[in-house]
Amino acid sequence: MYKIIRKILFAIDAEKVHYRVMKWLTLAYSIAPMRSLLKSMFVARGSKLGRTLWGIRFPNPVGLAAGFDKDAKYTDQLACLGFGFIEIGTVTPRPQPGNPKPRLFRLPADKALINRMGFNNDGANEAANRLRNRKERIIIGGNIGKNKDTPNEKAGDDYEISFRALYTQVDYFVVNVSSPNTPGLRELQDKEPLTLLLKRLQRVNQELGGNKPLLLKIAPDLTNEQLNDIVEIIRSTGLDGIVATNTTISRNNLATPAGEVDAIGAGGLSGAPLRKRATEVISYIHTQSGGTIPIIASGGIFTAADAKEKLDAGASLVQVYTGFIYEGPGIAREICKGLAS
Repeated sequence: MYKIIRKILFAIDAEKVHYRVMKWLTLAYSIAPMRSLLKSMFVARGSKLGRTLWGIRFPNPVGLAAGFDKDAKYTDQLACLGFGFIEIGTVTPRPQPGNPKPRLFRLPADKALINRMGFNNDGANEAANRLRNRKERIIIGGNIGKNKDTPNEKAGDDYEISFRALYTQVDYFVVNVSSPNTPGLRELQDKEPLTLLLKRLQRVNQELGGNKPLLLKIAPDLTNEQLNDIVEIIRSTGLDGIVATNTTISRNNLATPAGEVDAIGAGGLSGAPLRKRATEVISYIHTQSGGTIPIIASGGIFTAADAKEKLDAGASLVQVYTGFIYEGPGIAREICKGLAS
């Protein structure tokens, strides 16, 4: 059924249809019988897939990645679709409109997306207010970044502001220094600036109570030498884990005609073409760290087999985004059913 609906949705601009669909879901959620129906249809019941990580009990290992609900507008509605956790963001201290539109593109031949959204969001305080008023008690991660006009030497200020604003409202944090859509951001993945940033956030974490798991989201385009640095940084800063991976700037081996891809221009590629590389990064980090670094897997997860590949490579949890767009609202339930069997 969703494949038929998807054809209609894919005929509309990708960003416009996102907000339209979320309006429909919000309407359904506002009606009690519809809300109950959504939960009965999409929430996997009685599965043995629950797991505890960082002292947090996740009802299942399938989460929704950051980028889908940037502003924490839809956590209640999305909780009805069976996700074990939802990561909001990327959130910046101050509101910003993001990059000019169009900035989100589908590559159906590759089951992929290209986006250059540019951290469009309403700011950390607004996100915190929305989370404060939510109804569903789903686990929430807070993905934080810097404003576009903040120079890298001041980036630590931005991350700290968002960290403090969201601290009481999220269950864990993810530091995003790996998006390709904010100029210069990936330079913060270099060893020295990244170590300083993470140590600063850990000091703030201790000041505020020290009980929020802090993770780092990394790019799939890092070399093994850079990944070795990441493992060392995680150990030296006492970070709690890694999200692997963000989108890629690579355009290799796509089925979509090169001219069409070139016409889209810059942006991060996500979806099926990222599956293999994301798994390689997860496996490498797991091996290099001796399995001591918890990993949330993201990149090319569409099915239970995709999720199992990531878990077998060393991940503890998985996240979907592009797979959600292509597979529809039942993706979390179907992955959970597949993993359970």
